[in-house]
Amino acid sequence: MKHTCILLIILAFTGAAVGQQPEPGVLSLSLKRAVQIAIAPDGNAQIQLSAEALKQANARSGQALAPLLPDVSSSLSYRNQTLNLNASGLRLGIPALPGYEIPSLVGPFNTMDARISGSQSIFDISSIRRLQSAHAGVSAAESDMESMAERVAALVARAYLQAIRADADVETARANITLSQAVLHQAENQKDAGTGTGIEITRARVQLTNDQQRLLVEENARRSAHLRLLRSMDLSLSIELELTDRLGYVPVDAVTLERAKAQALAERPDLKAQQARESSTRLSASATKLERVPSVSFFGDYGTIGLGFDDAMPTRTVGVMLRVPIFDGGRRDYRRIETASQYRAEIVRTKELKEQIELDVRLALDALHSAEEQVKVAREGLQLSENELAQARRRYDAGVAYGLEVTDAQTRLERARDNQTEALYNYNLARIDLENAMGQVRSSVQ
Repeated sequence: MKHTCILLIILAFTGAAVGQQPEPGVLSLSLKRAVQIAIAPDGNAQIQLSAEALKQANARSGQALAPLLPDVSSSLSYRNQTLNLNASGLRLGIPALPGYEIPSLVGPFNTMDARISGSQSIFDISSIRRLQSAHAGVSAAESDMESMAERVAALVARAYLQAIRADADVETARANITLSQAVLHQAENQKDAGTGTGIEITRARVQLTNDQQRLLVEENARRSAHLRLLRSMDLSLSIELELTDRLGYVPVDAVTLERAKAQALAERPDLKAQQARESSTRLSASATKLERVPSVSFFGDYGTIGLGFDDAMPTRTVGVMLRVPIFDGGRRDYRRIETASQYRAEIVRTKELKEQIELDVRLALDALHSAEEQVKVAREGLQLSENELAQARRRYDAGVAYGLEVTDAQTRLERARDNQTEALYNYNLARIDLENAMGQVRSSVQ
């Protein structure tokens, strides 16, 4: 009986543990932490792909170095064979001794050959150019990785900004509900006192219902924004987020167009990557052109050969080879035309990117200046709307105004709150765009 009770207790605890589902984790997240998670080596998928691209570029650089290093190989062969001398052009059906002829079929016999061979390039300017081109490709891949980190940081910053805007919209919707409930309570009190009407209560209830409906919409929008933020960081979508930053106004240092443009041209990693690609293509075109230059290499081998290991004798070969390209069917000429065209295309891309950078900086500065003015106007409009509603409610309590005046003031206050949220969002978005245009998203977030 005792053992049965113990077994039942164990089963009860086991069943309770199985029935309890682990609650989703809650992650307290700041903008700085979100960017750090996204740009970590195992963070956003684009960061991982750019890291693999860098490894591939390093591998190509190693391949380009190989033709300039010694090429050493060894071999060991052991053969048992026969030879048909007639098939080799040796007609030996002549008596070597009276009554004896040299046979046309020789063998079987054994042959053993153990050998080590090697070659070394002495002068090959084309391979040197290809190695330099590969090194430039590594630099381009490194800059591409930095550029991708900047893009991912900007992507996460925008997603985080949208999430905290969604949080602000939910808070605003809740504040509007609280205000609507207060206005409804005021209308009910006025009716009870004999100074209000039923239509004013109905109007206040309609406003409260609208605000409750909007809260549901904003809460759904907030869930969507949080999911997009998690996706941008490549985190589990089951995580619950608690964002520590809030939508606000932080003044930025004034920057001129020329200074912002110069800083962008100096620091944008995508421009550095493009310039490295242009250099790599230029060196590749030069390598193709220099394929016509003669090359010099050293070669040699050493080993033993014989009928077996016992009677093998050492042999060797040593030499220098001068290779002079003459004609290859025009392949080199067409490769030279192709690589020259690729180089000109990279020059066009570099020029286009510089012009795009200037456009990005100009648009970001204009948007930032406009957003700053929007914040000022929205802040003033919010203060005026709050004052208007306070005066309308006092007038309504005093019996010198109708409830419609309070409802109108309430509607304008809600619009002013939305305007302020929109202005703050536009301002912070313009800041991110300017930092992205100047290549400073990560540094500003850190």
